Amino acid sequence: MSNSHHDSQDLASFGYRQELNRTLGSFSAFAAGFSYISILTGLFQTFFLGFAASGAVFIWSWPMVFLGQLLVALGFAELAARYPLSGGAYQWSKLVGSPFLGWIVGWTYIACLIVTLAAVALALQNTLPQISPHFQLAGHMSDPGASALNAVLLGCGLVLITTLLNSVGVGVMARVNNLGVFAELAGVVILIVALSVRAVRPAASVFFPASPVRAAGAHMLGPLLVSAALTASYVLYGFDTAATLAEETEDPRRKAPRAILQALIAASALGLLVLLFALMAAKDLMAPELGRIDGGLPWLVKSVLGEAFGTALLCDVVFAILVCALAVHAGAVRLMFAMARDRLLPFSRALAYVSPSSRTPVLPAVVAGGGAIAILAANVNLPRLVELVTMVAVLWANLAYLLVTLTLLVRRISGRSHGELPGAPGRFSLGRFGLPLNVAAALWGAFMVANVGWPRQEVFGPQWQHRFAPALLTAALLLAGASFHLLMRKSRPKSLAADESL
Repeated sequence: MSNSHHDSQDLASFGYRQELNRTLGSFSAFAAGFSYISILTGLFQTFFLGFAASGAVFIWSWPMVFLGQLLVALGFAELAARYPLSGGAYQWSKLVGSPFLGWIVGWTYIACLIVTLAAVALALQNTLPQISPHFQLAGHMSDPGASALNAVLLGCGLVLITTLLNSVGVGVMARVNNLGVFAELAGVVILIVALSVRAVRPAASVFFPASPVRAAGAHMLGPLLVSAALTASYVLYGFDTAATLAEETEDPRRKAPRAILQALIAASALGLLVLLFALMAAKDLMAPELGRIDGGLPWLVKSVLGEAFGTALLCDVVFAILVCALAVHAGAVRLMFAMARDRLLPFSRALAYVSPSSRTPVLPAVVAGGGAIAILAANVNLPRLVELVTMVAVLWANLAYLLVTLTLLVRRISGRSHGELPGAPGRFSLGRFGLPLNVAAALWGAFMVANVGWPRQEVFGPQWQHRFAPALLTAALLLAGASFHLLMRKSRPKSLAADESL
């Protein structure tokens, strides 16, 4: 029996037909998660925010967030081995918990992915104008209002490109994504080596600076938490994307869990090295440009490596931003398709329709892209656009993660002894370590939600409507999701798959 046939039979056991094109291998699965995390995108976009909050010691937030997210990823890997389905977090919370929990997680995560797509598209503003001033189409980059407007213009163009690439089939998307990951890996290695040979201070002076203003200590805890929310938390999520593409991956019970962990670990290790050597090579760690939107990591790279070398690396960063947006968009498409297939969304039949030529759901790609463009357009005149959109994306992602983690924890406690996950065994299992790791992951998730959503003036500005926007938008999102589910519950059939023979 071929692997493809076995995977299709495995999918049929969950009540679904094999409609998507199952062609992705191990590297493509890894690339989906790695390109979503995309350290070149996230670090070049948010370095200035983290540095402005706590200076060079914000590097400590990186390993802290990595260890916490690794706890979450271990649980997700176990779930991916047992439930190899499109939609990832939505399917896990539905099958381990309840249909209502699945709906809330799916609803929250769809909103997160659309907001994240908008946030990633904004990253072009931190790179393209520093490659050439011709990309600053509106005003000057140092003007917050003009910078926000220009970010929207560039971002909308990027979203249109990812919408097209996600509509023509997973094969084209995977090839572009794989090429992008190769380019990003090469660029990261070159960047690390180039910065390391130009280091002007030892690593110890970065982790333990002598300046009393930037020294690590109890008085730095608050700023460090701010920088963790702004930089590391924004970069180190999305590792579950490999599982979201499970129905297009060969042997997903084995490959998806491994890809989740590989993507997070590889991106975290390389990201820490980029941060460390960048701060070791910076000519002056007190330079104000390091904490400004028109400076940050792009400015640091160009000032250390020279205009020509720095610009070439920034071009690689632009490619990384493209494939990051492509991966985020792909995740939104698969999640929307999975929920529509279960008739949980308006116009479910149209959203769940798979094009016979491209073997991919086209309408979800258009809807997700349109949603991201609408978010960008609605906030075109907001000077703190980057901070607000970034924080909302991170908050909703970690809220969805927390709901999945809590659902899994309840299932472990009510299941077999030693906290092992009940149900059909997968290829990856935490065994008796599952319960303590799950408890730690739930505590970490609760901390992440609280830390990211905290209404800090230094992040969102003095206006209360900006400071409380993430919390208020989250409350509105959950209320709208619960209300919609109650309205649809009685009239919704079990699933589209149930209407048709397998």
